[in-house]
This record gives sequence, C-alpha cells and structure tokens, in this order.
Amino acid sequence: MGTVAIVTGGSSGIGRETARCLMEQGITVYEFSRRDTKAVGITHFSVDVTDEPSVQAAVQAVFEQEKHIDILVNCAGFGISGAVEFTELQDAKRQLDVNFFGTVNCTKAVLPIMHRQRKGKIVCVSSVAGAIPIPFQTFYSVSKSAINAYATALANEVRPYGIQVCAVQPGDIASGFTDARAKSAAGDREYGGRISRSVRVMEKDERSGMSPAQAGAYIAGLALKKNVKPLYAIGAVYKLFCVIMRLLPCRFSNWLLYMIYAK
Repeated sequence: MGTVAIVTGGSSGIGRETARCLMEQGITVYEFSRRDTKAVGITHFSVDVTDEPSVQAAVQAVFEQEKHIDILVNCAGFGISGAVEFTELQDAKRQLDVNFFGTVNCTKAVLPIMHRQRKGKIVCVSSVAGAIPIPFQTFYSVSKSAINAYATALANEVRPYGIQVCAVQPGDIASGFTDARAKSAAGDREYGGRISRSVRVMEKDERSGMSPAQAGAYIAGLALKKNVKPLYAIGAVYKLFCVIMRLLPCRFSNWLLYMIYAK
C-alpha cells in the first residue's frame, strides 16, 4: 500500500509546490482547493476548508478510494493587512476562519482515520509572523500564532496513537500570496501613512524572498520525515530570527519590530 497525502490550498504557491514534490516522491496526492488548476499526477477536489461538511465529505471520499490516509498538509490560507482599529470584524473573522479554523476542519476530518490506523502525519503551515507578530498584519499574525499553539498542543494529545503533528513557519516567500493579500489602507491618514509604509516594507521583502518551490520541497520533506518536532522555521535566517526574538527581552524585541514595521 502506497502513501496517501492530502494537501489543502494546493492550487497555487507553497501548497501547489508541496503537492508536486510529494507526487514526485511517489506519493498518491489529493489536492483540496476552491480552484481546479490542473496538475499532472495530482487529484483535485473542490473544497472550501471553511465548510466543515464539504471537508468531511472530501476526506471520506479519499478514504473510500484509498482505504487509508497517511499525510495531511494544511496549506490553505490568505492574508489581510491594515490597522486593528479600522479592520472590520467580519474581515478579521474571515481571516481566522480560513487560516485557523480551516486547518482545524481538515485536521479533525482525518484524525479518526489516523487514530484507527495508529499512524499519520499532519503538517500545518504557519508563518514566522506567528512567532514574531507583525504590526498592521495583526490578524494574520494571530491566525498563524493560533496554528503554532494548536499544532504543539495537538501533538501531545495524539502522540500515543502514532500520529505526529507539527507546524512549519515560512518567512518571506515570492509567490502570488503577496498580490492576493486583502489590503486595507483605512485610517492611513490618521496613522500618518504608517499603514501603507509598513505593508510596502513587508511586500518588498516578500517579492525578494524564497521561492515557493524551495518552501514546498522543505514542507514535503517534513511530511515524509520519520520523526518531527513541534515547530520548524524555514531557512537559517528565519530560524535565527525566531531564536533571537525568544532570547531578547520582550520590550526590546517588540521595539525592534516597531522600528522595522511600524515607525
């Protein structure tokens, strides 16, 4: 019996490259996303990760076809930016609904199967912003921080059943994610132009960042790794940033973030 993987958000960016890398390793890959962008060797399911019944039905269909599910990679997500004061509550809820609760829906759907199998690997794509919260991308950072806590706690809940869970934190990635970001400049005048300046800095870094192919290869490697730890950052620079931010006094580390992204 070959290995079977589900990759959410697999129609573009990191998700697409992760699915491709897994497929090239001989894994049977099912891709869940709202858009069907044809990829040779990968089976697409039209799924909105925020729709729990749809997720459950798709996972059940994969299980009925394959009789087992070995890997879930939660890549589905998007970003919003803007000042907390001027962000509509419905937009903040949508951010959490897709990024965090979408991950919860998909994970919850595969857990009973993996529990019965006594094995499985779940990789949740977070962000360095989950460990280092970025001003004017607050709700995006909150959604990714929630994924970090969720994956870390869940890993201990399911450890006795042979199921491994981890969160992986990419940094700046040169992908369509940047152009797809839902940007709001509401309040920029009241904030002295700091909202738009902050987003420009972030997007400049993203456009010169790691390729989705590199990130996808790393995530696919984690999915196939025998044993994983709870949290990973992609790239030596971002690993170093995460360590430094943990070691520095919070007051100082947050001041540094202010100087880079919010001054």
